[in-house]
Amino acid sequence: MEIIISNSNGVPIYEQIKEQIKVKIASGELKENELLPSIRLLAKDLSCSVITTKNAYEELVKEGYVKNIPSKGFYVARINKDLALEEQLHKIEELIDKAVLIAKLNNIDLKTLKEMLNILYEEDK
Repeated sequence: MEIIISNSNGVPIYEQIKEQIKVKIASGELKENELLPSIRLLAKDLSCSVITTKNAYEELVKEGYVKNIPSKGFYVARINKDLALEEQLHKIEELIDKAVLIAKLNNIDLKTLKEMLNILYEEDK
């Protein structure tokens, strides 16, 4: 499972792990009842603390994305895909709201903002 960690974006590492796993679950990349890497293995792969990965998994359990089966590991839980997608769309909306505010405060027109969004969206294809 590929997770990309950034030490420079100000977001705690456990939160980055949690959010990326949630996206993988919501997109169907991780399937219901699929076994996730162990806490230790994920920590080793990401070169981070076991406590960090433990916190990410515990948060995922609290939010209902993952279930913990003692002595067996962490598995993808059954989720409502529509609800998960709605959660992600809400996060995107909040970020776009911030971008729009910054654009307006700096007199950046809608055309330029759309152009930037198009470039960023197409960048990884």
